[in-house]
Amino acid sequence: MKISVPFGFIWLDADNEGLTAVSFFEIIEHRTNTYTEQAATELTEYFSGKRTSFTVPLSIHCGTIFQRKVWEALYQIPYGETRSYLAIAQAVDSPKAVRAIGQANSKNPMPIIIPCHRVIGKNGKLTGYLGSSEQDGLTIKKFLLQLENVSV
Repeated sequence: MKISVPFGFIWLDADNEGLTAVSFFEIIEHRTNTYTEQAATELTEYFSGKRTSFTVPLSIHCGTIFQRKVWEALYQIPYGETRSYLAIAQAVDSPKAVRAIGQANSKNPMPIIIPCHRVIGKNGKLTGYLGSSEQDGLTIKKFLLQLENVSV
């Protein structure tokens, strides 16, 4: 399912258990079902400032055990707050794995809903988003943080 958001479009996919993907790039063979419909509604509410958390069931069938632990830690970061890569590494009992946290973030199957945009450098600076440090990704990350009233 393709939905319009303030910075363009995002694509959603789901299986019979829950949402499986949120993508900034087109998903050619995507499904539309009650989970994508729920996610579309919740994302629209998020972008209009009416929602601070998501309730759509998630169905994650990808990633290593480490990546899944990181995504679970990301999911726990409250709306309007940030964490450093180091704080996430410590939260998953891997304090020396700061770079691996960045790699896990870049593989996040459901950005925004699993809020990897809330992870910043320990010096408070924005770092890569969407798997790169390219300007488009950082512009989206900055927009999402500003939407949540986080000073960047």
